[in-house]
Amino acid sequence: MVSEKIDYRLIGGFLLAHILLYFTFQDKNIFWYIFPASLLVLTIWTILHEDVDDRISFIRYISAGILSGLLLYGLFHLGNSLIHLFHLPLGDNIGRLYKWFAPEQFWQYIALVLIAVPGEELFWRGFIQKRILKRFPSFWSIVISAAMYASVHLYSSEMILVFAAFVSGIVWGLLFAWKRSIPLVIVSHLVFDLLLFILAPLY
Repeated sequence: MVSEKIDYRLIGGFLLAHILLYFTFQDKNIFWYIFPASLLVLTIWTILHEDVDDRISFIRYISAGILSGLLLYGLFHLGNSLIHLFHLPLGDNIGRLYKWFAPEQFWQYIALVLIAVPGEELFWRGFIQKRILKRFPSFWSIVISAAMYASVHLYSSEMILVFAAFVSGIVWGLLFAWKRSIPLVIVSHLVFDLLLFILAPLY
């Protein structure tokens, strides 16, 4: 049953995310300076307002995280292959996204691994989805939080990035609703990003 009480911390955090990501996507030349800083702010917001969930053992969240990250990357790889097979114009968008937003310098990869990935999962799953779970069934918490996660990517002006964020948000939302483990979704996100940006880029 949906609670009638307004969750001002949830609303405030979501508005803060929109403000921060709006400025993050404004200038691609300074994206990697603003993005980690924005995630640090959202991480602090999460720590101040919500406890971190970790309900499974180290071995289980490492193995499940690696496997789910590989499967999500496989899903994106399949989608990319279909785009090129049918000569869809989205292929150009993917290349442009890599050019604009993919990390290039060593410190950017460090920021991705140590700040961006943990920060996104702490905020979007560990704060946003967790608070939505208090008001809605698991299914709707996954869909709503994934839509909220995708919404901040609208400022990139790339709908394929918005769609990718929604799909990945669904997967990580499912993992969090299933095991209630932030380390699990962080490992999954990290494996996915390492494949996407370093080991096997989709371009």
